[in-house]
Amino acid sequence: MRLNTVIFDMDGLLIDSEPLWYEAAYEVFVAYGIQLTPKEYATTTGLRTKEFIQWWFQRFNIQGVDAGAVDKAITTAVIDKIQTKGKTLPGVAHVLNYFIQQKFKIGLASSSDMSVIDVVVNKLGIREHISVIESAEKLEFGKPHPQVYLNCAAALKSSPIECLCFEDSFNGMIAAKAARMKCIVVPAKSESQHPKFGAADLRLSSLINFNGLLLEALD
Repeated sequence: MRLNTVIFDMDGLLIDSEPLWYEAAYEVFVAYGIQLTPKEYATTTGLRTKEFIQWWFQRFNIQGVDAGAVDKAITTAVIDKIQTKGKTLPGVAHVLNYFIQQKFKIGLASSSDMSVIDVVVNKLGIREHISVIESAEKLEFGKPHPQVYLNCAAALKSSPIECLCFEDSFNGMIAAKAARMKCIVVPAKSESQHPKFGAADLRLSSLINFNGLLLEALD
């Protein structure tokens, strides 16, 4: 069965928002005595905000805190940062135009809340090109669980084995592969050579490097 559907992750792939998520989390966490390093933050990239908070609060033995309020504070902060400082990553227009020309069905599957997704999609001006947007916000499990990808494929009326996913994080890659989809990873420069991405079908340094020959090799 040939590939006919592409599903994109969002944060760190389409928009340079991971540093902004780190800033937002750092600013909120410092009030609880947690000061994450960029390296520590990178280990939980791709998780939903509530799981990210749970992970680090358990790690630092922070108890008796309203996690929902912390989640809201981080989300509010990152939306503000994306609106003021968010930048489209290289190659987004290139790769979208390619799949539009190839008449692929196009979806987006993100761990972020819909409130964040809406801000990003509007900022990048790509809403008209995306047929289905799925958030893991209200799912029982987020990435690395494959459900958000499976939901996106189902909404696009595609079989998982017809889907190609683009991801930047390890957790996202695992989610895509667990969904039985092809996965291209575009990791952050600091992790571009990390062996943990070995399960990906292809690794790129930028979306701008994607082309039809690479698609043929995957299909």
